[in-house]
Amino acid sequence: MEGLNLPVRPSVIFEKVVVLIFNTFGDWNQISILAAELQGTNMKKIDWYILKKFLSTFVFSLVLLTVISVVIDMSERTDDFAKNNLDYKTVFSEYYSGFIPFIVSMLFPLFVFISVIFFTSKMAGRSEFIAILASGVSLRRILRPYMVGGVLLAFLLWMGSRYIIPRANERRTRFEAKYFKSSMMQSSLSHSIYMRVDSFSYCGIRYYDTTSRSGGSFFMQTVRDQHVTYNLRSDNIIWDTTRKSWKLTSVVERSISGMREQVAFYPELYKTFNFKPSDLQKDEYMQARLTSPELERMIELDKLRGSESVKELMMEAAHRNATPVAVIILTLIGAILATRKIRGGSGVHLALGIIICAVFILTDRFSTIFSTKGDLNPYIAAWIPNVVFSLLTIYLYRKAPK
Repeated sequence: MEGLNLPVRPSVIFEKVVVLIFNTFGDWNQISILAAELQGTNMKKIDWYILKKFLSTFVFSLVLLTVISVVIDMSERTDDFAKNNLDYKTVFSEYYSGFIPFIVSMLFPLFVFISVIFFTSKMAGRSEFIAILASGVSLRRILRPYMVGGVLLAFLLWMGSRYIIPRANERRTRFEAKYFKSSMMQSSLSHSIYMRVDSFSYCGIRYYDTTSRSGGSFFMQTVRDQHVTYNLRSDNIIWDTTRKSWKLTSVVERSISGMREQVAFYPELYKTFNFKPSDLQKDEYMQARLTSPELERMIELDKLRGSESVKELMMEAAHRNATPVAVIILTLIGAILATRKIRGGSGVHLALGIIICAVFILTDRFSTIFSTKGDLNPYIAAWIPNVVFSLLTIYLYRKAPK
């Protein structure tokens, strides 16, 4: 952001952000013209008019669809609430306080896209854009308030997905595990856990019970220069909550140096490893409960361990950065499509919008599967839908009447 010399007014700050985005990701002549135009002008009445309609429609659709989602979920959960004798205060403070941010973040791009399509189509139906274009205002100039609103909402989603949504997911999943016995929580008994402890050491646990925090047939070995230099085996491993370390029973410890070997036997031995009971609990939604700094640390730790779940963690981290950009892209697509007045009005625009959203979601799901189940890099997979729909945005812009 150096060299931008940001003004104090928020509208101009957003304009500079838009300029930075366009200059960073685009090299087309039309984009350069737009950037120069944005730098030399301020927000006009027409910009505030469109931006207010954009944000008010978004808030309305957000509240409406969130209420519908809560009502549907509540109708399905009523029996569970009644069986556990839960009052409405507990339900809303411990469950829906986490469920509402979760559903909002999941449908956020859809909310934005439908909002843009809806209010823009209404304006086009009243021939407002025909009057604006006839007065000499270009399409790229009309798109300025859409970009400002898209950047604002994308920033809110980016910040929320990094810090707020994970904490909400933590409350929601904890409540579900306690009262609903959600299927997302795996069986308390895990079989054959293998992991990398550090750069040279590997360990394994057979039959680990997450409830009692204990397991059997634990082993660890250190390999240097393709030779085993250290080996440890025990019949049982138990987490000691007082010492915050692992208690091993019936331990056999071997240290090997060339042809020499030292063997030691211990009835009990306390060891500190770089994994804790929470790391051994298999939970496919664990990454959704971690803030971005915690998620990044977990990724580095799982890379060191050679964990199979590292791709899922990387995919979650990549999505948290890619999805806000998708909000901006879908905003532009919706604006370009809906500014044209066509026979059928809002219904046709909404139908096209739903089709585009469905294709976007399918593209995202396919790229995610190819990454988690195949060899596709998670960061590339998360950005494939954005790249594809950025090309679609450019195509629609060039074909749209200017």
